[in-house]
Amino acid sequence: MENHVLLPWMLLCLLLRPSVSQNPLPEGVLNCCEGDVLFLLDSSGSVSSYEHSRLLSFLSELLLPFSLGEDQVRVGLLQVGTQPRLEFGFDTHNTQTGLQGALRSIRPLRGDTNTVEALRMAKDRVLRPGTPDGARVGLPRVLVWLTDGVKPGDVTGPMAKLQDEGVAVLVVSTGHGNYQVLREVVSPPVENHLYFVDIDDMSIITEDLRDAIIEIIRAERIHARDVSTNSATLHWRPVLSGLNGHYEVRFGPVPTGGTGGGGGGGTGTSPSTGGSHYQRFTQSADSSTARLTGLKPDTTYVATLTPESNEQAFNTLSVTFTTKPEVLSPAVVSISESGHNSVRISWGPLQPEKVISYYIEYSALPRGKLHAVTVGRTQNSTLLRDLQPDTTYLVTVSARHSSGKEKAMSVKVCTQEETPALSDLQLTTVGSDSVQVDWKGSLPGLRGYWLTWEDQQSSTPAQRSSLYLPPDSLSTQLTHLPPFARVCVSPIYRTARGEGLCCTAQFQSDASAYGYQS
Repeated sequence: MENHVLLPWMLLCLLLRPSVSQNPLPEGVLNCCEGDVLFLLDSSGSVSSYEHSRLLSFLSELLLPFSLGEDQVRVGLLQVGTQPRLEFGFDTHNTQTGLQGALRSIRPLRGDTNTVEALRMAKDRVLRPGTPDGARVGLPRVLVWLTDGVKPGDVTGPMAKLQDEGVAVLVVSTGHGNYQVLREVVSPPVENHLYFVDIDDMSIITEDLRDAIIEIIRAERIHARDVSTNSATLHWRPVLSGLNGHYEVRFGPVPTGGTGGGGGGGTGTSPSTGGSHYQRFTQSADSSTARLTGLKPDTTYVATLTPESNEQAFNTLSVTFTTKPEVLSPAVVSISESGHNSVRISWGPLQPEKVISYYIEYSALPRGKLHAVTVGRTQNSTLLRDLQPDTTYLVTVSARHSSGKEKAMSVKVCTQEETPALSDLQLTTVGSDSVQVDWKGSLPGLRGYWLTWEDQQSSTPAQRSSLYLPPDSLSTQLTHLPPFARVCVSPIYRTARGEGLCCTAQFQSDASAYGYQS
């Protein structure tokens, strides 16, 4: 009779006993999150080798489904002993293969439970945003403390400082002592962030702890990028990846007097109520972007994204952005050609569907006569003629738009200086190695003359000599010239050197003088 009573009782116990999940999540499927998670692992002398290995196996199972990387979840591990040690930081492992291998190779530290020093390292070195090996700026930070609960030390103050700096603290204790201390150090809600579990039953809390971490680091953010005058692209973390469902996207202009910042509720024509002013469409579960088109220039829009799935509930995300003002031609005015008495002016963008005509005004600075020319809407350049050389002009291009708007843009342009060529050059030999050089000049704007000479028949590379002469000079004498000296004279102007003339002086025994022009 007793056996008949005992057997159902044993079966009931077996049915009620928690067991390890038979269908663990595959590696790296949780593409839902973005944050930095640091595990504080007690490996002091009070933790046996068996318990230490069980804790590491628990971490392996807990972390396996997360997608790791710079734009997703990063994991660090700090062991607690007499001298706490950072086994690996946030930037060490970007793949599950590397992380799982590191977890298998970790050995306990032993010694005292110096949790206070470990928390100091965590606060100053690992969890501080912006430091070389630290957490990322603007993303959630989580500290998960795995302890046996034996002599935790005075951790209340250090844990409070971490929470004050925005770090979420979770605790897993394999012992049942010091409940009050552990309750004080975890972030609220306590029921979701504090776990007491026997070392052999760690798998019982795996899913709950993972969900608690996900709740903190879930990447519930949406961004509007590539915003132009009439379009924008929404970007979000694909939280539905691997699940059945879809995304619902709604967008429209912010109602007059509205802020558009909420996106999760509201009245009237807000995106969440599907007002007539808003557009709505769906995207597949594996999507992470959506292109919004047909927007109005210089308008503030609010867009909402609602992940829909029967397997899990998600929050509605929203973003507010303002399209760029309408680009009216001319937005750019440039000089494509410049001569002594003409300049070609170009402008853009060409908008024949919006522009009626272009009106170009120009005058010499500072007080020259005003000239004007009108060109058609399909023309994006014109040549301004009969200008004064070496003169600065102010040119204004105005567009008259079909909408009634007008836009003008001005630019300063300079015509090139006239640089007349030298008209005549004569060489007369004087003695056996000297020559008299005469030329005709006195040109407008002349700043001087540049003379050069060199040996034309030397077997070695010619060495050129040069000489500057003032503008009132019309002759000079050169001495100690080589037998076949080529002499060149060029006029110098303010902005450039004019075309010169060259002659070769050939010294002969009869000292006859001659020259030729090249």
